[in-house]
Amino acid sequence: MQKEKVYMPRFIPAVSVLGLLGLCLAGSNWLAGEPARAAGPQAQTQTPQGPPHLPLFFREDWKLAGGLPNINTPQEPEHTVVQGDVANPNLEVRLYGDKVGPVAVKQVNNNDLTYVMTLLCTANCAIALRDKNNDVDLTGLATIHWRTKISGFHELHPILKLADGTWLVGDHATAYSTDWVESEIQLVDVRWQALNIESVVEGRGDKWVEKPDLSRVEEIGFTDLMRGGGHGAPGSRVDWIEVYGKPVPRVASGTKTSSR
Repeated sequence: MQKEKVYMPRFIPAVSVLGLLGLCLAGSNWLAGEPARAAGPQAQTQTPQGPPHLPLFFREDWKLAGGLPNINTPQEPEHTVVQGDVANPNLEVRLYGDKVGPVAVKQVNNNDLTYVMTLLCTANCAIALRDKNNDVDLTGLATIHWRTKISGFHELHPILKLADGTWLVGDHATAYSTDWVESEIQLVDVRWQALNIESVVEGRGDKWVEKPDLSRVEEIGFTDLMRGGGHGAPGSRVDWIEVYGKPVPRVASGTKTSSR
């Protein structure tokens, strides 16, 4: 009688192949997981804001000083910007052009959001900040980072006062947004024109200031280069501003005194 053929030898290789495939898949999953685990701690230690190798020179979040007449509603009290509206104790605020129009605002019904705005400026106006002890080196990858809400055709331009007294206004600007947005300007990409700080308009001649020395800057601020439109009309609002650059101890201006 002819014996029945047994097919077990073919079955065993098939099982071996399936097992080998399973091991390969498991190994590939393990290898794929390793880079993710290795990258995890590094990703957690990275800082998303600010340029590399440059310190935060200052950050200004505004507050609303008490004891001043409110020129708006109880839900949104506001007044002309004063030193008491500056939250950073190391900074001084300076107003130029229309010195009454720039106002500090607090939205009581919006988590006490406090900001400064140019909507009430009846002529060109500017707001600048000055560290009490240091100038700042804004060469290299120095950056201005801010949170703004701008309406209409207004654009918010950076302005600088150099240590020698020269004022500059930059061509890069932040423009319209429906709501609050964060943006930044790397100053190495900016072209500058002279600024008449008294009237806050560009200097005569429409000429670019070629390669200005930004290694020692005394004041940093912003302007629309145009008047505001009033409540509910076009203008600029600034929630906070950060400046990244290297602090430089300020050199006291030499003054000669005569003895009598």
